[in-house]
Amino acid sequence: MLENINSPKDLKKLKQNELGPLCDEIREELIKTISNNGGHLASNLGTVELTVALHRCFNSPKDKIIFDVGHQCYTHKILTGRREEFSTIRTEGGLSGFTRPSESEHDVFVSGHSSTSISAALGLTVANYLKNDDGYVIAIIGDGALTGGLAYEALNNASSFKGKLIVVLNDNKMSISKNVGAMSRHLAVIRSRPSYLRFKIGLDGVLSKIPLIGKPIANMLRWSKTRLKNLLYNSTIFEKMGFAYLGPVDGHDINVLENCFEMAKTTRRPPLIHICTVKGKGYSYAEQTPQDYHGVSSGMDIDTGECAPSANSFSFEFGKDMCELAKENDKVCAITAAMCEGVGLTEFSKQFPKRFFDVGIAEEHAVTFCSGLSKGGYIPVLAVYSSFLQRGYDQLIHDVAIQDLPCVICVDRAGFVGEDGETHQGIFDVPYLNSVPKTTVYSPCCYAGLKSDLKKTMSAKNGLQVVRYPRGKQPYIPEKYILDYDADYQVFGNNKDVAIITYGRVSAYALSAKDKLSVEGVNVDVIILNRIRPIPEEAISDAMDRQNIFIFEEGSKYGGVAERFSSILMTKGYKGNVNITAVEEEFVPQSSVDNALKKYNLDTDGIYNTVKSFLKGNNK
Repeated sequence: MLENINSPKDLKKLKQNELGPLCDEIREELIKTISNNGGHLASNLGTVELTVALHRCFNSPKDKIIFDVGHQCYTHKILTGRREEFSTIRTEGGLSGFTRPSESEHDVFVSGHSSTSISAALGLTVANYLKNDDGYVIAIIGDGALTGGLAYEALNNASSFKGKLIVVLNDNKMSISKNVGAMSRHLAVIRSRPSYLRFKIGLDGVLSKIPLIGKPIANMLRWSKTRLKNLLYNSTIFEKMGFAYLGPVDGHDINVLENCFEMAKTTRRPPLIHICTVKGKGYSYAEQTPQDYHGVSSGMDIDTGECAPSANSFSFEFGKDMCELAKENDKVCAITAAMCEGVGLTEFSKQFPKRFFDVGIAEEHAVTFCSGLSKGGYIPVLAVYSSFLQRGYDQLIHDVAIQDLPCVICVDRAGFVGEDGETHQGIFDVPYLNSVPKTTVYSPCCYAGLKSDLKKTMSAKNGLQVVRYPRGKQPYIPEKYILDYDADYQVFGNNKDVAIITYGRVSAYALSAKDKLSVEGVNVDVIILNRIRPIPEEAISDAMDRQNIFIFEEGSKYGGVAERFSSILMTKGYKGNVNITAVEEEFVPQSSVDNALKKYNLDTDGIYNTVKSFLKGNNK
């Protein structure tokens, strides 16, 4: 059946009894492809019926469907003409794992971060109103995303607008980690009374079939039922904000969903439809432990649900180090923004529950919360992905740096992250952290360096302290190079003419490139920066007398370490050559991390070829 669905128009031709088998086929395709390519499994399995119902009731692309985060858009892609390409999802040059307008007119917004859908949808709704476009705009937001403050700013603004905006709350009791907070508890109460809407939808259906008097009676009953419901239940937070609340409804019953969507088109106030879904629906392993199947790696065994065993990683080592340091110091606290498992804090949360805080998908709040903990005499350690910390930039400046408070930010997924693509690449944290006064930033190249830097940042008495580290495991470092984990920088070699300067993961590739160059009689020094802000003055002095300097940086060139290092050299009168290899003014597309390093000449061969070709050209 799925082979005949090439657009939403094909979907509308199906009968109700054909929709269940279609959803089964979609789930089979999702499980097969994601097990092979990796990707977001549980969230996509939970939104199959919802997506089918949306495309049957609305007319995309005239009606705009906006998925919050976008990681649950796989069924949407299959139904909107990309079925034959679906096997390429999350591969280099293939479909994105998130919505991308460059792929299809049915993808309205680039997405990848949480809590943005209602703001974007309201903007589109207003634009439609201004140009007399009668299309609907539908925002699908999860209960986890409702822990982000941006969603409430948008709800507050949207409630007073009379345009064709519909908000769909997909409530699956999960974000990535278990949902926390008052909204989660509020939704749990609402979920306990789904029978109300079933009665309401059924009664409206009956009345609508009565000639002449049916519609007036239905309108009168809608008013009276709302009054009665408020007396019995009290109104929901959404109704108090000005929305027409519909729900909760079964998010896996397409007939009920379609009825509800049609009802939403008739409300006088902006409707908010509360649907309840099961994350991981249709795949028993994902239903039982959805947090384990939120994002799976390639090579998952479909029959057993087993994924490739997780190798040691910087995230895992960070979590282990945090447990050790917390045992030594009862002031150490760990904070996460709904990413407990992702940043390696699961064990910490078990061993030190009173000192572990999951604040939900609210990075801005997380940073300011840390400043309060610090002011109260504790040592807050916020673990957060590089691309998500972008949301807390104002708080880093206003609530931490200006007050000179000692807060530790551990930036996970720094540098290239792989298949998640543009929205998740950790290439901007160095430039924006470089702009924040009184900030110290470390970027270790190995696990032992991470532990050493954590200790240093936790003992700091003032100022924003940052430790950044990449996704995955530490790279291979040739055994002959002995790293000083406590040093702010280190020099390998004794060539005073040519130096390679780098930091973080790329340090290992620079040392391997040094060995490869030496085989051909090209001797270079490697200067590894462990502290990248402020850049050690001794490292600047060490570089001043060299004729040729090559700086390699796994991040944005503009505002990065390379640009700052070369600027300092020039102000001190440096007369030699500085060659910078970094990411130019662009967004890095999806690919494996290894391929990204290769593409940007940041692996061993790239560094080797860059240095050799430059020196060879200058010797002509």
